[in-house]
Amino acid sequence: MKRREMLAAASGFAAAVLPGAALAQGVGSKMDAGRQIIDLRKYYLPVGPKKERFNDFLRDAAIPALNRLGVKPVGVFIVLYGANVPSPTLYILLPYDSLEAWSAAKERLAVDTIFLEAGAPVLDCPILDPAFLRAESTLLRAFKNMPTVETPPQTAGNKPRLFEMRTYESHSVKAGMKKIEMFNEGGEIEIFRRTSLNPVFFGETLTGTQMPSLTYMLCHDNMETRDANWGKFAQDPDWLKLREMEKYKDTVSNITDIILRPTDYSQI
Repeated sequence: MKRREMLAAASGFAAAVLPGAALAQGVGSKMDAGRQIIDLRKYYLPVGPKKERFNDFLRDAAIPALNRLGVKPVGVFIVLYGANVPSPTLYILLPYDSLEAWSAAKERLAVDTIFLEAGAPVLDCPILDPAFLRAESTLLRAFKNMPTVETPPQTAGNKPRLFEMRTYESHSVKAGMKKIEMFNEGGEIEIFRRTSLNPVFFGETLTGTQMPSLTYMLCHDNMETRDANWGKFAQDPDWLKLREMEKYKDTVSNITDIILRPTDYSQI
């Protein structure tokens, strides 16, 4: 094995095995200039009126404050269809321009007096009356061929729309990197665009569960157009050629597919 290949393999191993190792390997460097960091959050909320309290907090306090920091558009989604496990009450999509911006956001919000006042019902809730049961966060780095979160055409005018979020797991770091290459250099992202699958983002998992993996989101008018456009994708000549390339075979070991509905205050 050549020295460069050995270094690449060691780097990939560290990113998969050591928590946060990927964050130290050039994220925020010139190589990553322009590629957003996407914080994909899951919130599990208590039943009853407390759900509305948290939604009010997001709409009236958190999202305006995040927008003031340059974090936009913010997407907030409810699960319609998903895996047969307890589903999060809300998925929240937060795009940051850099890892540094993501890291600084909590401290900047902590001194935002407008946010602290508007968000007091949630921020200052007592221990016996929590605003949420638990929260989870997955940090993604946008793909180089789709470096930023894109607002789909359906969002204009607040048109009816559904979102599909898919996570591809790989059996090894090398296989996962090949699948990302398939989307970028292989041209799979462009096939998605051409067949009206309306990508919102593609991201490589830096920290979180189900690693190594990637996650992407698509926007559809409804389930009927979803099925029709996936059918167009499946018959696209470039896709038929791409999927037969030996170097891209056996790169995905498991797929999770979730259908989401945006809240009425979602910016995506």
